[in-house]
Amino acid sequence: MTEALERTEYTYRKHVQAPYELAIEQVTAALKEEGFGVLTEIDVRATFRKKLDVEFPRYIILGACNPSLAHQALLAERELGALLPCNVIVYDDEAGGSVVSAVNPRAMLGVVQNPELDAIAEDVAQRMQRVLEAL
Repeated sequence: MTEALERTEYTYRKHVQAPYELAIEQVTAALKEEGFGVLTEIDVRATFRKKLDVEFPRYIILGACNPSLAHQALLAERELGALLPCNVIVYDDEAGGSVVSAVNPRAMLGVVQNPELDAIAEDVAQRMQRVLEAL
């Protein structure tokens, strides 16, 4: 059983009953179905342990990119690379499942205020919502 998709000002979020590792596999597969590859994986827990010698719950940041959409966006706004890739996070849920959140590209690209990016932001937003709904 999964919960409905939640929205914040800058993310879409979904609680899933899958354990952490399985949630990462599922979101990676769902991203692939929507044309995204995972370029980076940042293990926040391991980084904090190594750099700060502190414990933190399991938490990963996946840097997802759809090359075609990134190309279109960079043609419209060269500095946009500072906001790429689209981040998706997975972390342990206190209830025993996992939380998966994806950046809201409408909010992210809205700071740029370039109307040429509106259609791209809408496309990416719909894809990210479908990724989370597929979980």
